[in-house]
Amino acid sequence: MRLIRTFLLSTTLLVLSAALLLPAQAAGLAVQAPACRGKNMLREMKVTDAAAHARIMAAAEATENGDALLWKIERAGTPTSYLFGTMHLTDDRIAKLSRSVDTVLKDARRLILEVGDMSGGNMARALTGARDLIMFTDGRRLDQLLSKDEYAKVVELLKHSGFPVQVAGAFRPWVVTMMLALSDCERRRASEGLLPLDMRLAKDARTRGVKVTGLESLEQQFRAMAGVPEADQVEMLRASLRSYDRIDDVVETTVQLYLARQLGAVWPFQLALAEKFGVSPKAFKSAEQSLVFSRNVGMRDKALEALAEGGVLIAVGALHLPGKRGLVALFREAGYTLTAVE
Repeated sequence: MRLIRTFLLSTTLLVLSAALLLPAQAAGLAVQAPACRGKNMLREMKVTDAAAHARIMAAAEATENGDALLWKIERAGTPTSYLFGTMHLTDDRIAKLSRSVDTVLKDARRLILEVGDMSGGNMARALTGARDLIMFTDGRRLDQLLSKDEYAKVVELLKHSGFPVQVAGAFRPWVVTMMLALSDCERRRASEGLLPLDMRLAKDARTRGVKVTGLESLEQQFRAMAGVPEADQVEMLRASLRSYDRIDDVVETTVQLYLARQLGAVWPFQLALAEKFGVSPKAFKSAEQSLVFSRNVGMRDKALEALAEGGVLIAVGALHLPGKRGLVALFREAGYTLTAVE
């Protein structure tokens, strides 16, 4: 669903959504990009479903390393490095870096993101090379996997976003889910040239002459998303369709959890929302494995060489940090000492 996508998946997805949706509508948008706001659904749930709220908060409390965004990475004889959790949104509240993060960014020898090259050319090459991951190539169509009403809503929402809906049925379920990941407000801000946090960090680093590299390729990210079993992709798309009317509220809840450093609440809240909208949480287990756990191991392994040199800032989606299989725990297993900074 939308919450986990916003936290976890790289800026690739924002750019992918923008590449598919924005060109058709950008010409008619206002010059002044609005601030995006909604209601905090977790706060609402405390009143409307106190038992579910209590379960979410208990799970959050039990999650290891779920209360910090910036971590110091140390090992004897190696310059200090840092790990920072991001969100892949243009929200000004997220883009306003703390003094600690700003200092770390200024002092870093290298900035390491999920994907280092987010240029239009690189994205175009990746989209061309991953056509079989993005579109059906076996004669099937998305409308065969959804009910008539569900597919009608897909067409309605994509049409509203300016997408040429005559080809909507050719896309695999995960791609349509990504297209629906952006609210109208976020699409408008992206179309006005506002950058998500990761891309802002990269731009600032390059301005300072700091080298920017990545832990993953675009193709690896596409494969991780396409690697979720198709039946679970369909269930996650259904969840997005059912929750779409509250997209602004879901995103606002996400932002507030991030700003409050309550990362441990995000996944339990995700599962509670799935149940609320009639989708079994079981559908999200394979997504957690493919999009979180497997990628965490790959990111850790890729980062070790840079950490051996030291002086780097690793900035990835915030949900890659917490938990027993999160990056904080994985770097500790690799012999580093990690200390929460903020």
